[in-house]
Amino acid sequence: YCAHRIIEDPEWSLATVPRLTELCLQNIVHNFEQNPILDSLPPEHQRKVLDRLSTGLPLAVTANLISDEDYWKRCCAERWQVYDISNYGDSWKRMFFERHLENILKCFIPNTTDPSQVLDLIPICKDYVRKLEVDQFLPPLKVDQKEERDDLSDTGSDFQLSEVSVHHYDLGVLITALPHLEELHLTYGVKDCGMNFEWNLFNFTYQDCWNLAVALKKCHNLKVFKLTRSKVDDEKTRLLVRNLLDHPCLVELNLSHNLIKDKGARAVGKLINHSKLEILDLCNNQIHHLGAQALAQALAENSTLTSLNLRLNCVEDKGGEAIGRALLTNTTLKSIHLGSNNLSEPTATLFSQVLAQNATLTSINFSCNHLGLDGGKQLLDGLADNKALTEFDLRLAEVGQQTEYLIHQIVWANRDAARLGSLQ
Repeated sequence: YCAHRIIEDPEWSLATVPRLTELCLQNIVHNFEQNPILDSLPPEHQRKVLDRLSTGLPLAVTANLISDEDYWKRCCAERWQVYDISNYGDSWKRMFFERHLENILKCFIPNTTDPSQVLDLIPICKDYVRKLEVDQFLPPLKVDQKEERDDLSDTGSDFQLSEVSVHHYDLGVLITALPHLEELHLTYGVKDCGMNFEWNLFNFTYQDCWNLAVALKKCHNLKVFKLTRSKVDDEKTRLLVRNLLDHPCLVELNLSHNLIKDKGARAVGKLINHSKLEILDLCNNQIHHLGAQALAQALAENSTLTSLNLRLNCVEDKGGEAIGRALLTNTTLKSIHLGSNNLSEPTATLFSQVLAQNATLTSINFSCNHLGLDGGKQLLDGLADNKALTEFDLRLAEVGQQTEYLIHQIVWANRDAARLGSLQ
């Protein structure tokens, strides 16, 4: 007796067998690093490959081959939790390479980190980097002073210990090799140093300044340069300005929160009329009336600057009056910030004339000064026929509550008229 039975899986289906195309795509993804195949594929197959590619592939392979924004968005999302794509021209690829390069520079330790980490990246990222924001530069590692003292005692030397060089990474080779670099924001210091704080961690040396100045001169497409919180003094300011004179593209310079005094301000005044600067920020320095007078002299002859920030200096009335006289003839400046400059009634008196004659200024900040009640009334009189001013900050300027209210009424009316005009 013989029984014949057929045994099969009732759930089996031919659809579960991968198609040959799918197997090929899997193989391409698996071997992409050794054999990158993408452009020769049909668009629908390219999409499948890009969606499956690892974000950890070497940049030498992906940088110039992959332009798909979704792939670079995945790369950014896996590395950084916080980001604003609008700061990078709405380009994920640009964001990735700019932040990747910034992270390398922030962690670079002179005489310790291999320079090839930066140099090898230049040909890969040079076409995608337009802005660099580096808010930390690490100094060289300090030699153990105890060991060094023991070594000297063994040799019988009576010489003092030489100071460890604190020069930072030289940006010259990098920024001159980035043809599309338009913005450079730098701060020479160390973040999150905690209990290891030392003043030399925040030392922007003359050699650092020299290296940077020479590089800036060669960076012909640079439009915005910011060097803040880096203890830049007069000597370093003059060195930087000397290399920025007649720069073909520079439109914004920010040297705020430094140690610039009158000589440095005088150098910047020379730069104003030997460049195309539109925005100048010298907030929180040590500029007194002589420096302000030099800036005012340049301002009187200038035809490009639209914004000047001198907040938290000490220009006093001699400097404030000089700036006011310059604004009687200047026809391009739109915004000026003179907050916290120890100004009083004489400056307010002169600016009342400015308000009556100048039809270009749209924003003035006199906050945290001592203009006084009479000074406030004179500003109010100067505003009587002014139709241009749309922002006027008089907080803590001691002009009196009623005067401040009346001034704001005029300013708000100008603002509404300007908004209506723009809509029309």
